Amino acid sequence: MAKDVLIAGGGLGGLAAALACARSGWQAQLFEQARVFSEVGAGIQLGPNTTRILTSWGLDTALRRVAAFPRALRVRTAGDGAELVCMRLGATFTDRYGAPYATIHRADLQGLLLEAARAQGAALRLDARVRSTWQTPEAAGLHIGGEGDLQGEALIGADGLWSIVRQQVCADGLPPPTGHVAYRGLAVQADLPESLRTQEVNVWLAPHLHVVAYPVRGGDELNVVAIVEGQGNGPAEDWDQEALAVNLQSMLAGTCTPLRDLVRAMPGWRLWALHDRRPMRGAADMANGRIALLGDAAHPMRPYLAQGAGMAIEDAETLARSLATVGGAIDIAAALGAYAQARWRRCARVQRRSQRNGEIFHAVGPVRWGRDLALRALGERIVDLPWLYGATGTAIGRST
Repeated sequence: MAKDVLIAGGGLGGLAAALACARSGWQAQLFEQARVFSEVGAGIQLGPNTTRILTSWGLDTALRRVAAFPRALRVRTAGDGAELVCMRLGATFTDRYGAPYATIHRADLQGLLLEAARAQGAALRLDARVRSTWQTPEAAGLHIGGEGDLQGEALIGADGLWSIVRQQVCADGLPPPTGHVAYRGLAVQADLPESLRTQEVNVWLAPHLHVVAYPVRGGDELNVVAIVEGQGNGPAEDWDQEALAVNLQSMLAGTCTPLRDLVRAMPGWRLWALHDRRPMRGAADMANGRIALLGDAAHPMRPYLAQGAGMAIEDAETLARSLATVGGAIDIAAALGAYAQARWRRCARVQRRSQRNGEIFHAVGPVRWGRDLALRALGERIVDLPWLYGATGTAIGRST
């Protein structure tokens, strides 16, 4: 008899959890507050640690229909555009890690997870806002506005940065601002001058900011993100604020011509202010009794390692494996505790590395000079991350 796992949140992490749990024999019930499944934003980078899991879920063909698979990642100085390091991706990465490095539009990734979760039998509810959560030794539940209480054997909070469920686990208030703002733009590559089109990941580093560009939609579109030090101009929870191109262009005054041309070529810009939390300090930050957290609800991280979606998908795989070990005399709390124990150290390491990367990317003075010297001297050895791409940490009991 299938057991019920309730999942709050229908973003990438929630859908991944619903799919993975349903594949493990659980009846996944997902509750999303929006009236339609939609994703704000544009691109996501998926390392081999993530694409390996998607392949194990049978999504390899679907991923190849919508993603791009960049040939290389190039890091440049924003001032003169000089290349600091090139890391080969494509076949090189696939051979090295057994899975490819992909770049994908957020809506495309959500679409393939949504289709797969439905096909696996997950129950997906829209217009279902979680007002509160509760648990007893025998059950966990949530209160949906206008409907009352719903209960299951376990409750997973995958409701993002501003998680309601998190307060049941950690009770640590709202996530603080980082002092960084992300601008994002998306363009059809055929509409761009040929010199600006690319099938690679390109990164430009400048004092107090950096810019990343990479292909999505099978390479037909180009996603550009600029992260600068500053504050947003709207509500903290708004991931889709209006942005003025002239503001970003003024911040890039003095940078190389190709970068300024790329920013000017974007048909429009949106922005959001980045918030995060301190790196996790133990399994108790991720699970409490029959309630556990997943993705940004558990470990929001700055985008300087491109692993937010990846860590959520890893969480989902580990969660499903942990719950799959439950049988006979059910100890849900122990299973969720094992999930948290298997995940928290790895996620905390990624959180810390993401923060550190932000400091390095935006460095000034001697730190910037030392960074550039190290990148040129060590080459791709300094940007390739075997501990991240080669070990997913999904097995129960692992804490890599």
